[in-house]
Amino acid sequence: MGTVTDPGKAVFLSYASQDAQAAQRLSNALRAAGIEVWFDQSELRGGDAWDQSIRKQIKTCALFLPIISKHTHERAEGYFRLEWKLAVDRSHLIAAHKAFLVPVVIDDTGEDEEHVPEKFREVQWTRLAAGATPAEFVTRIQRLLSGESGQALIAARRPGVAPRRPWRSGLWLAPVAVLAAVAVAYLLVEKSWTAKPPPPAKPATHDEAPTAFTPPPHSIAVLPFMNMSGDPSQEYFSDGLTEELLNSLSRINELRVAARTSAFSFKGKDADIDTIARKLNVAAVLEGSVRRSTHTVRITAQLIDTVTGFHMWSQTYDRNLGDVLALETEIATAVANALKVTLLEDTGKKIELGGTVIPAAFDAYLRGKKIGRTAVSEEDVQAAIGAYTEAIDLDPHFAMAFAERSLELSNYADFNARGPAVRTSHDKALADARTAVSLAPELAEGHYALGVGFGSGMLDFAQADREFERTLALAPGSGRMLSAYSRHAAELGHTAAAIAAARRAVILDPLNFHLHRTVGIVFVLARQYADAITAYRTAISLQPDWVRNYALLGQPQYLLGDFDAARASCEVALADEVGQACLAVVYMRLGRQADAEAMLQRLRSSLGDNGAYDFACIYAQWGEIPKALEWLETAMHLRDASLSELKAEPDLDPLRKEPRFQAIERALKFPN
Repeated sequence: MGTVTDPGKAVFLSYASQDAQAAQRLSNALRAAGIEVWFDQSELRGGDAWDQSIRKQIKTCALFLPIISKHTHERAEGYFRLEWKLAVDRSHLIAAHKAFLVPVVIDDTGEDEEHVPEKFREVQWTRLAAGATPAEFVTRIQRLLSGESGQALIAARRPGVAPRRPWRSGLWLAPVAVLAAVAVAYLLVEKSWTAKPPPPAKPATHDEAPTAFTPPPHSIAVLPFMNMSGDPSQEYFSDGLTEELLNSLSRINELRVAARTSAFSFKGKDADIDTIARKLNVAAVLEGSVRRSTHTVRITAQLIDTVTGFHMWSQTYDRNLGDVLALETEIATAVANALKVTLLEDTGKKIELGGTVIPAAFDAYLRGKKIGRTAVSEEDVQAAIGAYTEAIDLDPHFAMAFAERSLELSNYADFNARGPAVRTSHDKALADARTAVSLAPELAEGHYALGVGFGSGMLDFAQADREFERTLALAPGSGRMLSAYSRHAAELGHTAAAIAAARRAVILDPLNFHLHRTVGIVFVLARQYADAITAYRTAISLQPDWVRNYALLGQPQYLLGDFDAARASCEVALADEVGQACLAVVYMRLGRQADAEAMLQRLRSSLGDNGAYDFACIYAQWGEIPKALEWLETAMHLRDASLSELKAEPDLDPLRKEPRFQAIERALKFPN
């Protein structure tokens, strides 16, 4: 790399390996003029970009020169991206009049290039074709190092063009969606969920101080650790380790941890730490990298104070793959100590609870979670179940794998299975959940799976209630558990508890459209239809392509009597079974009887008797009470999982005074 005698006067060159020759030309020109240069050639040798020396150089250098090219655009991963991130983080601590970032473009890459940090676009780019360095550029660097012209460089922008926002049309998250999600997250705490949107932000003037950032103390987000293994197919492993570490931290008392979906929403978006911290409202951010080899793993982690921008702690760990769970405990403990959070004596046991020390089993488990999280078809669900089965075969004591397979089997039974396969899948799910709890009685995921198994699979709502209560006691900081509990409580008519849990879940995971959808369901069951509409619209703004949310939105619109709005919403989801059920009801109310009956027939053809509960709801809304009761009794005979909503379901209100309905409700033995 070369010796640097005065780091405070040095220039750091950051480049992709394919641009090494251009970087070398630039380095040679600067050094020939007596300028000291950090020129790290370990990129060519595959060295560790998170090595302490690299961090120290970027922390102490006078100027940071990122070399931008088609190669950096094409590479979603690379050591240079880690260097860029460190430099951007440091730039927030540097006075506005002082130059630090000096982007250099070595080809025809445009200034609207998508894959550079937003901070790079706030300063003038210099074009040096193939790294050819004229004397004028060298003189400019000398002047910047001497303290001259810094303000001119910082202020320079393309004429008439403001810095681009990190969200662009075509991406899943638009500025309005983020504002809606953040607004909901805060409104859930202190205001009505139907409060009016905040007014547009007032532009800051030179005389106004920037708004102080005061996140909750002991709050943290864990960003996706970068996959440094050199193999993109290993992404599931680095993502999985990040999620497991996030879950580990969420088990620590006093620590508020932003949930996975919100934290991972920034993956690949080049957002800086300050932006992320403000969107998630956290006081600290943990980030790092994972390098996996055949038998070992290297994890580098660093903790950043988002208010000051300073690094609070960093460490590199080299471990055998079988020691990953113990390593999670070590990292979580170090983070807690850095944040001055009180650790309980059993913290380590809670983190490692239900895990495995068999590397192949852990690998299969992470693959199962990756597949299950993005499953869109029956084949995907079966692949996730298969991965969990592989993990269990390798380690029959792997409680977490049993819990996750149980939940996946329940999902399969509820959404994919037909005929006898429904009962078989529910039975297997319940057996897996029982095994998970027997192996690890304090494992929240095991009790969550058992609650789902008792509720959906057995229609034993009293047992399910005990398990969901236990789940919440074991994992009060989990957005996933809070959301599941909130829906369960709403189904039992425990409105206050349901809304409180839903509020907490959304605060922890404000960008998770699934949680906002659950909020909508909770409000429908609570008959707070205007609030349900707000929640569903937030879910849609966060993920417009998830068409079922439009069908769900149609239900509270219909129940409020806005039939045209309900029709428009549900027709977006015409291909979805929930959309068809919605239209069967809405069309009838609009006087389109033939269309309504066609929708019902379409459902009957695809679902058969498995749709008994839905048919009961449709006939109830049509006013055909005997047919509705007949289908409800069929649902009871089939032990339809949807019966869990019977006590609170608004669509069934026309049946509630009927003796046959009351007999079914008594038979289901809902707890008070």
